[in-house]
Amino acid sequence: MGTLASVLEQAGMATVTLSLIRQQVEITQPPRALHCEFPLGRPLGRPGDPEFQRKVIDAAFALLEAPEGPVLVDYPEEIIDDADAPLSCAIPPADTSNLPPAQAEAKGLLPAWRRANEIYGRTTVGKVVKAEQVPEMLALFTRIAGGEDWKEVGLPGDPTKVAADIRNFYEEAALALNDGVPGARQAESWFVNNTRGGEVLQRARMALKEQKAGFYFWYYLLPLTQHQDLDNGAGDDR
Repeated sequence: MGTLASVLEQAGMATVTLSLIRQQVEITQPPRALHCEFPLGRPLGRPGDPEFQRKVIDAAFALLEAPEGPVLVDYPEEIIDDADAPLSCAIPPADTSNLPPAQAEAKGLLPAWRRANEIYGRTTVGKVVKAEQVPEMLALFTRIAGGEDWKEVGLPGDPTKVAADIRNFYEEAALALNDGVPGARQAESWFVNNTRGGEVLQRARMALKEQKAGFYFWYYLLPLTQHQDLDNGAGDDR
């Protein structure tokens, strides 16, 4: 983003950048940057707090008064939340039929996902599959985690994008199962650490690595910060 800002400046367009990673903006040196010590993914601060967000925007636009840069200013307020602590969500009872646990769990979460979709009127599920297909996709990833060849199970597209649809489905369902606004990555942590679906994707990720699938496919099946070796208790496996 800092590089793009510099290119736009050279074309005659004044820019200002919001930074959440100070080291990054120090390296890229955009013409004007407001560094905000906020959780990743929340460049304007607190969700549902338009007054606070307006202050951040005003502080950023005030940097346009500087005729040239690089200018790097720290926003005076810091936000620390329980970003990595898993949400406390009660998972609805799963389908008791003879389905893989993760598939049954996802079927049980469909009503919650539908409530969230109705409340917010939008979804990030749909890169490859619809919400109603998520249980079926988890059945496929269960087979991969169990050792079947990932190219033979019938995934309808890029495994990383299918996995993103699954993760987004769970995170959106969590919004309907929890009161209040979660921390930046709380829903993601809940999915990875507290659900059958998250466990299946974690094991499928390791299975893809063992099958020598391309680096892109296994490495990006889950966010880097959520990589775990469930059998050995290790973290990052680069």
